[in-house]
Amino acid sequence: MVTTKIKLIGRISRGSRMDQIYLPKNRLGLAVGEYVTVQQLEKEPKKSSKTGRYFYGIGHLEPVKLEIAEKVFSLLERRIGRYENILITGSFLEKGFSFNDLDIILVSEGKINLRLLDKELENLSGIKIHLIHLNHADLTRGLARDPLYQLMLGRCLARKRIIYKISPVIDYKLLDLQLLQSKLLPENFDLLSGNEKYYLTRNLAAIRAYLPKGRVRPSETEKLIKKQFLLSDISLIRENRISKKGFLAGYKTLYDQTFKLILEGIKNAAE
Repeated sequence: MVTTKIKLIGRISRGSRMDQIYLPKNRLGLAVGEYVTVQQLEKEPKKSSKTGRYFYGIGHLEPVKLEIAEKVFSLLERRIGRYENILITGSFLEKGFSFNDLDIILVSEGKINLRLLDKELENLSGIKIHLIHLNHADLTRGLARDPLYQLMLGRCLARKRIIYKISPVIDYKLLDLQLLQSKLLPENFDLLSGNEKYYLTRNLAAIRAYLPKGRVRPSETEKLIKKQFLLSDISLIRENRISKKGFLAGYKTLYDQTFKLILEGIKNAAE
């Protein structure tokens, strides 16, 4: 089992006798008395000039999208009150304006009326909303077992800093079920849109990149897709500008490799 340790980002402050780093009292893990390692941060998550927006895995976001995101954050804060975090993920964060909906993850412990919030957010933004509500336990469980959860948090716009502690556990039966989704692509290639082809391909590539270490990042998934299908830009899949014969040949190879790894994992777990 691989353990991912909690990470808190702070700034060194000058003290009278010793320089120091302050940690927030409201945190998960790192109890008083525990020993920790302090190391220099190579690259801090980019923060916008406005307070309360943190970029993860995003190089640039258009001003109009930032304005929409701020309205979404503000509305949810007014309606929910106490929450752990609000995350915006998905195609909304890709360059351009080819997204079809706005994927939002609300992390909070209380019960909420998703239908009512969906309607309010759609009226506010003019965009179809896909709102997911998770409590902290569900989120950490998903991050520990599901590569798609890791992809979501690997590229997102967050209201607060993302701080979590997980111990990845590879659930081969869960991965087998997820892989079934991607099995649909070859059989329905001519019927699927470019976006549908992309999401099924990303699902397959994410599972493959996730194995065997139990961790995956968006950059790793994109690199695998480019290499497997000899693409200069993965947007070619979204735009349906790919050769059917060559693409399906590469897809079958990647699918078979991934399926074999999952079967071996299930077999070893049974033994």
